Amino acid sequence: MSNAFAVPPAPAEQAVAHFATRLRFETDASDVHADLEAGVDGLVVVDSRGAAAWRGGHLPGAVHLPTAEIPTRAALLVPAGTAVVTYCWGPGCNGATRAALAFATLGYPVKEMLGGYEYWVREGFPVRTASGIRRRPVDDLTAVGTSCDC
Repeated sequence: MSNAFAVPPAPAEQAVAHFATRLRFETDASDVHADLEAGVDGLVVVDSRGAAAWRGGHLPGAVHLPTAEIPTRAALLVPAGTAVVTYCWGPGCNGATRAALAFATLGYPVKEMLGGYEYWVREGFPVRTASGIRRRPVDDLTAVGTSCDC
């Protein structure tokens, strides 16, 4: 008996609805990187981590707005109606989820970047630090070359 299918899969139409819904709420580092490189208008990437983490490195072009400050400062930093992508530390942290909820509560269209800062760095994308832009080598457990080509 299959462990993977010990619980039968959902019917196809339910699976379509489920996976389409997930994609409405989530994006990944590769897609965010492509959008930032392309200069997509109307997109703001928000780093919801604390000040020390921000200083240690962040996505170039990201806005620093810790989750707890979103309700009081979002309107000062992110124009109403702007599409927002939130990120936090990594997949073991739900900070980006909480930040996305805070933005959604304020009426912003928002997605969470899966993998967070950790996977951004592991995929070899640039980070801004006090000493400038830097990149780490691509972790071959996360991507082959510069992308998983999915």
